[in-house]
Amino acid sequence: MKGLQMSWADAKKAKRIKTNMWKHNIKFHQLSYREMEHLRQFRRDVTKCLFLGIISIPPFANYLVFLLMYLFPRQLLIKHFWTPKQQIDFLEIYHTIRKQSHPEILCYLEKIIPHISDAGLQWHMTELCTKVQRGTHPAVHDILALREGFSKHPLGMNHLHTLQMKALSRAMLLTPHLPSVLLRHRLKTHTTVIHQLDKALAKLGISQLTAQEVKSACYLRGLNSTLIAEERCRAWLAEWLQISCSLKEAELSLLLHNVVLLSINYTGTRR
Repeated sequence: MKGLQMSWADAKKAKRIKTNMWKHNIKFHQLSYREMEHLRQFRRDVTKCLFLGIISIPPFANYLVFLLMYLFPRQLLIKHFWTPKQQIDFLEIYHTIRKQSHPEILCYLEKIIPHISDAGLQWHMTELCTKVQRGTHPAVHDILALREGFSKHPLGMNHLHTLQMKALSRAMLLTPHLPSVLLRHRLKTHTTVIHQLDKALAKLGISQLTAQEVKSACYLRGLNSTLIAEERCRAWLAEWLQISCSLKEAELSLLLHNVVLLSINYTGTRR
């Protein structure tokens, strides 16, 4: 019952935001951080609900739906219907899934180094990959030094190979089982939304977020925040925003790879 009440409250809030956008001709990126984040999460929740609605259409299928929800709560239910223990366990499972893609993404970056035409960018990429592979958390300036290399061939968003896009999709908890055209479009869209959220969050200020909002923001951006103290999460989120707010739209491939580069060796995340 509590889950239904929370879901209904989310739906009403989303409707109010969308109505206000329509009345005042407001675009998504012009909303406040919390409004943007609410709509982003609500859209993901609606996708799960629509799937359940579709499979329950046939006669008597609702009995099967209830059984499936009981057997597969992580895949079929939104977080409002998870128990506190399930919330922790499921976040761990999801992070394990995305962490499995990290070595593949780093390996691709190492293989691509000889194909980078600029000698300076080659050196910076080699240094960054070496640091990360040795277990060192890279500094913000180490990552921003590569921004130009991620705006063109071979690392620009429009030049990524299909296998790399599949690995990046898994790192972002997006399905990799799509044609390359759709993979690229979805990665672009998802990364652009995060970039817009980052700008709104920088305007609001990390200090204005609650502990849960900080943890959720870090988790969305690749950090397994369930294992890290709040203050460490705030420090990491500040580093992320410093990078994100320095990037132009053409350089968003770096923000996409930053999900791995900035999180993989952060204190408390390696086991």
